[in-house]
Amino acid sequence: MLTRIAVMERLAEGRTKGIRGDARRRSNEDAQAIALREDERNPFIRGDKPLKNAAVLVPLVDRGDGLTVMLTKRTDHLSNHGGQISFPGGRCDEGDADCVATALRETEEEVGIARRHISVVGELDDYIVGTGYLVRPVVGLVAPPFEITPHDHEVAEVFEAPLDFILDPTNIQLHARDVGGVQRHHFAIVWRDYYIWGATAGMLRNLSEVLWRP
Repeated sequence: MLTRIAVMERLAEGRTKGIRGDARRRSNEDAQAIALREDERNPFIRGDKPLKNAAVLVPLVDRGDGLTVMLTKRTDHLSNHGGQISFPGGRCDEGDADCVATALRETEEEVGIARRHISVVGELDDYIVGTGYLVRPVVGLVAPPFEITPHDHEVAEVFEAPLDFILDPTNIQLHARDVGGVQRHHFAIVWRDYYIWGATAGMLRNLSEVLWRP
């Protein structure tokens, strides 16, 4: 069973500063720009538009019988990723000091958890999503007790799943779906009635690579 201390130690050891997802780099950018992790600059574009910076919090809740990962189900009416399972997060605002500040602000706005309950313990690889964002996943340990107040417009449900189950590589499987007559593959995790896929599953797979031990 993963413990709070094990998570902190393995995140400290396992940060890779990589980029996941799909995008094209500007041809005139230096290759070292891939390592950029802060401010609004990034060297990636999708089509002819620069990617926008965003951040999510990967909330690991420190329950007495083990760690859980907190996830949200987005409301069906949202234009982007409606009804999908996600982490709390969003676009970086000018007033945010950095991506950590974005993740904490968005978490408070979306699910109501104040930042005093969250200890940031690491970051995962940046992730590029098809809506044109370069997303920084920030891992935070959340200390109960806390209250959940979901944002009515954005969040339909907040739930927790056992971290050991979510990170077990045998539970992270490659699935396929038909998109416009083309078969596309993606990673997915099925827990109870929840189908976790897309960028969220990709980030959890990255977390599994860092934290999992047989």
